[in-house]
Amino acid sequence: QVQLVESGGGLVQPGGSLRLSCAASGIIFRVYAMGWYRQAPGKQRELVAGITSGSSTNYDDSVKGRFTISRDNAKNTVYLQMNSLKPEDTAVYYCKANIGRIEYWGQGTQVTVSP
Repeated sequence: QVQLVESGGGLVQPGGSLRLSCAASGIIFRVYAMGWYRQAPGKQRELVAGITSGSSTNYDDSVKGRFTISRDNAKNTVYLQMNSLKPEDTAVYYCKANIGRIEYWGQGTQVTVSP
């Protein structure tokens, strides 16, 4: 059974930092591309950052220079380090694993940026 379990969300003040983690089980983690997505109320889910099996990364323009995605294949975990957080970063953050047309999603973790 495949599971992706996100953690690390919470309430943080503007300018603060959080690190999200997504622990995977039931898949050969190292061969999967991983991504972090977010969905704010009333908006579509959007890609925040992605990392390939070879550790190439890509970011949405809105988070470039503030967020960093990384992976630890030994721990089957992908991370999202979020710095200089803004209120507009408030959303539910999801991780996704994909290879070809196969994809799996986590249940999401809430990030709220507010004074």
